[in-house]
Amino acid sequence: MATTIMPSMAGIRPLRRSRAFWVISDTLVLIQRSLLHIKEDPEQLLSLSLQPIMFVVLFRYVFGGAINTGGVSYANFLMAGIFVQTAAFGSTTTGVGLATDLQRGIIDRFRTLLIVQTAVLTGHVAADLIRSLLALAVMIVTGLLVGFRPTAGPLAWLAVIALLLLLTFALSWVSAIIGLMGKSIEFVQQASFIWLFPLTFASSAFVPTQSMPGWLRGFADAQPITHYVDAVRSLLLGQPVGNHGWLAAIWGLGILACAIPVASYQFRHQIAQ
Repeated sequence: MATTIMPSMAGIRPLRRSRAFWVISDTLVLIQRSLLHIKEDPEQLLSLSLQPIMFVVLFRYVFGGAINTGGVSYANFLMAGIFVQTAAFGSTTTGVGLATDLQRGIIDRFRTLLIVQTAVLTGHVAADLIRSLLALAVMIVTGLLVGFRPTAGPLAWLAVIALLLLLTFALSWVSAIIGLMGKSIEFVQQASFIWLFPLTFASSAFVPTQSMPGWLRGFADAQPITHYVDAVRSLLLGQPVGNHGWLAAIWGLGILACAIPVASYQFRHQIAQ
C-alpha cells in the first residue's frame, strides 16, 4: 500500500525546530501510517477481535458450566482473562508490521528520508495501543451480551485500561524484537504465538490456578499474565486487588526496561546494513 509522507518527512527541515519536536512529529506521522492500514485492510482489526470472541463463546457456553469459580459467575470470571489475552495478542501486530516493512523494503525507503529513525519503532508500538483500545471496546460489548456484569466504578475502569495498555505496550516491544529478528512474516507470526499461548493459558485467565497440578500452579501464580488477570478481575468486580496490581506494574515496567534497548539496538543495526 502506498504511504503518504507528510511535509515534515519530505524536505529539508527548519533548523529552529528541536529534536523533541521532530521525534513527536515523525512518530505521529508513522502512527497515522499504521492506522491507515486498518482503513485499507480492516481484517487487521477483525483478526484481533474474532479470536477473542470465539474464546468467549467457547468457554462461556461449552466449558463454563464445568468450571468452579468460587461463587463468581463464569462470565464475570472469564472476561478479565479475555481482556488480558486480547491485550497480549494485540501486541503481536508490532512484530508483524516491522517484518512486513523489512520484507517489502519500506525500512530502506525510510533510511533515505529526513526522519528520526526510532520513530518507525514507536509509531508501530503506539498504533498497537490504539488497536488494543478498539479491540477492548469490542470485547466489552461481547462480554455484556454473554452475561458479563462488572461493578467497577470510573476510577477502577481507568485502572483496568491503564494496566491493559501497559501490558500491550510492554509486549509490543518484545514483539518488535521478534519482528526485527524474523526472516519472514510467517516466522514472526508463528514465533509470537508460540510464547504467548502458554503464558495466557497457563494462567488464571480461564480457570482458577487452584485446579492445576502443583508444578504448573507454581508457574501460573508467578508469571505476569496471572497478575494482570487477577488485578483486572478484582478491579472489575469490586474486590481487593492485593499485590497483583503493583506486581503487574513491575512486570510491565521491567519488560519495558529490557525490551526497549534491545529493540532499539536491533533496529539501528538493521538500518545500518
